[in-house]
Amino acid sequence: MRYFMRLSYRGEGYLGWQIQPQGPTVQGALQDALSRLLHQPIDVTGAGRTDTGVNARMMVAHFDAGDLLPQDLLYRLNAMLGKNIAVQEIWPVAPEAHARFDATERTYRYYVYVGKSPFFWELTWRAVHPLDFEAMNQAAKHLLGRQDFTSFSKLHTQVKTNICDIRKAQWVQQTEDIWYFEISADRFLRNMVRAIVGTLVDVGRHKIAPDEVRAIIERKDRCSAGTSMPGYALYLWQINYK
Repeated sequence: MRYFMRLSYRGEGYLGWQIQPQGPTVQGALQDALSRLLHQPIDVTGAGRTDTGVNARMMVAHFDAGDLLPQDLLYRLNAMLGKNIAVQEIWPVAPEAHARFDATERTYRYYVYVGKSPFFWELTWRAVHPLDFEAMNQAAKHLLGRQDFTSFSKLHTQVKTNICDIRKAQWVQQTEDIWYFEISADRFLRNMVRAIVGTLVDVGRHKIAPDEVRAIIERKDRCSAGTSMPGYALYLWQINYK
């Protein structure tokens, strides 16, 4: 029987979602815990693949197991996973349901702190220099729509296309000192959001003009875009299904 699970995690200490031979991953931690608790090999498939250090407010995954799960599985699973992974819900779904392929939209947020605080430095990126968020929002408008985002993709990835449909891209002020960039699309490329944020930060520092983002997209050249931002301030925020 197939089950979906909803979880969240802090990316610190993990080499991203997908299992890697070099070290611990979120997918690996889940598979190991479920396999031990259910006494059978369990494969977990996620709705996406977050990079090293990236957080998830919401991740959805599926796995196959027997018809009857232990009633205390959720409690025991969370106890085994430790403090940086939390599973909120597990529920049965149709056998053909797929956490990745059935998702219609994903949303990420990148958090920026424009002041200085001893409490936020591990979970937000501190902007040491002033940023022009109005110009950054003007630049973000060029991202909207179905386009080829090769300029913001990690090189040499095994994907069939770099075309994505971005439906929302906007900087939002949450408090006096905290801003976040929210971006929603049907799919994302590896390193895409952090490369986009790095480019928009260049706009905010007046290193490039807002309209230059259009030219960067059209070049389809990663070297023309900005530096990739640190992963610890990035969050997989929401996943939508039909």
